Amino acid sequence: MHLDTRSITFNIIAINVLLFAVSWLYPAIGNYLELHYLFNRHGYVEQLLGNPDLAAAYPAVASVVLGYGIDAVGFQPVQLISHLFMHGGISHIFFNMYGVFMFGSILERVWGPQRFLLFYFVTGFGAVALHMMVQALLVMQATGTVDPSLALLNEHPDAMGTYFVNTVGASGAVFGLLAGFAMLFPNTELMMLFIPFPIKAKYFVGVYVLIELYLGVAMYGGDNVAHFAHLGGALFGFILVKIWNKNRHTLY
Repeated sequence: MHLDTRSITFNIIAINVLLFAVSWLYPAIGNYLELHYLFNRHGYVEQLLGNPDLAAAYPAVASVVLGYGIDAVGFQPVQLISHLFMHGGISHIFFNMYGVFMFGSILERVWGPQRFLLFYFVTGFGAVALHMMVQALLVMQATGTVDPSLALLNEHPDAMGTYFVNTVGASGAVFGLLAGFAMLFPNTELMMLFIPFPIKAKYFVGVYVLIELYLGVAMYGGDNVAHFAHLGGALFGFILVKIWNKNRHTLY
């Protein structure tokens, strides 16, 4: 499949690869551009790393901070956009960019560059909106508030994974592309990596969404995938295509 270097799809991939390289060479920049928990704005990390007495007073939080080695930065509005172009490793960026290439290039040809770019960012923002809402609910469930104090975090270690671990990746937008493709081309048979037989797009995406829903609700230990971000991207992709096709009867 040919990819036009002037296309939105190509430029999305290029920006992702560039920022992945920058974050690998300069981890502090990467940490700043990754998405932090919305209410992580109090500088707890900086306070603990710079004050041994405070760290001794809140040992549970200090051990988490030191274990993650997180640079002293909290939530910044730019992260709502920048995290969509950040990734946690080679396999993470490879599979996401494979999805952008496979499905984005087709949708861009169908919709045109402007509508495709709008779709990509709407689904990406929809993904992060649902993800942040779930994060806030988890922190509230653990501590009784979405904006816990250092003392509350120390008393509830189960909230610290949500509070201090950053979110990265284009996966939410990629799930939006999957949903959009499945709605426009439901009976197109796909040959996907690691699946040895063709499967129709509507079944592939439907099963994938159900798996993500199950894993998101189950919350298995050690699972660091933002399943609700994936679901948010797919949901907003579904809604946006429904709106666009409301008065259309074109068959693909």
